[in-house]
Amino acid sequence: MAKLTEFEQNVAERMKEQIELNKEKPEFGNVDLKRALELLKEAGAILLDVRPPAKVCGENAEEADIPDSYYTPYNEFFNYLDILPEDKTSVIVTACLKGYFANRVKAYLEMLGYENVYAYSGNIEEWIACHKAHKGEI
Repeated sequence: MAKLTEFEQNVAERMKEQIELNKEKPEFGNVDLKRALELLKEAGAILLDVRPPAKVCGENAEEADIPDSYYTPYNEFFNYLDILPEDKTSVIVTACLKGYFANRVKAYLEMLGYENVYAYSGNIEEWIACHKAHKGEI
């Protein structure tokens, strides 16, 4: 077994804690559109659209005026840490096109100590289209 440095041991302990928290969540924290909307409306979640700029076709979630949404591109995510809530128990939903970037950012947030992070398993472009249709913009 590999010998871990003190830093690596701390990271491994944080990973263990987050895995235990995720075991308590249905689907280990992956949510469909219905559940994601419930989290935003009922739990006061924020939505992070984490698609890299090259993957954005049209508007991002923030530009589309989805309430409490922010565009925090995966490849620049570290530049947006200041928009994260101070309360580590705040509910956060990450989203992209296929879940790949959303799940990676979910893991980063968990490593930062956020306890209630969920990854939207659908396509954020479909969410934006539904939002625009609901507002009568389509």
